Amino acid sequence: MSKLDAVSVPLALFVRSTARSVHRVKGTAVFLSSAKDGVPAALLHNLKHNQVLHENVILLTVAVAEMPRIGAEDRLEHAEIGCGFHRIVLHYGFMDEVDIPRDLASASSLGIAIEPMRTSYFLGREKLIAAKEVAGMALWRERLFAWMLQASESAMDYYRLPANRVVELGSQLRI
Repeated sequence: MSKLDAVSVPLALFVRSTARSVHRVKGTAVFLSSAKDGVPAALLHNLKHNQVLHENVILLTVAVAEMPRIGAEDRLEHAEIGCGFHRIVLHYGFMDEVDIPRDLASASSLGIAIEPMRTSYFLGREKLIAAKEVAGMALWRERLFAWMLQASESAMDYYRLPANRVVELGSQLRI
């Protein structure tokens, strides 16, 4: 279990406790998450700081398979959670071009309104900080790992998200 998993909130509990008591705003919010369960940290940060939820909330996971291509008919996996929440997994082969806005457009057939100018993409960005007092890797390795993460391609570019519709919410994590 990672440090991020340790602070994860179960999705069912989150929806029950907040979906009807928090002010809802128009539009769709897409929260990217590497985990297929739990509440993404970016959603928790957004709720903490802005104290609102969008009328449609999509918890999106991108899964890359160990096969070169995934057909368009097998791309989108959807589960309706209720109260305007949806869990979507987009499946790609390792040679497929990842384009989240293009592939989420097919979710409109599921009754989820994804209008380009009314959809915001929320990305969580964790800044890793090397810490001497934490047991684990050597300090130079922690610093190298943190630098490599910072130097990597942005999720916005990789997923082909429109720059004017992306909100990044960050936190710091000691490693």
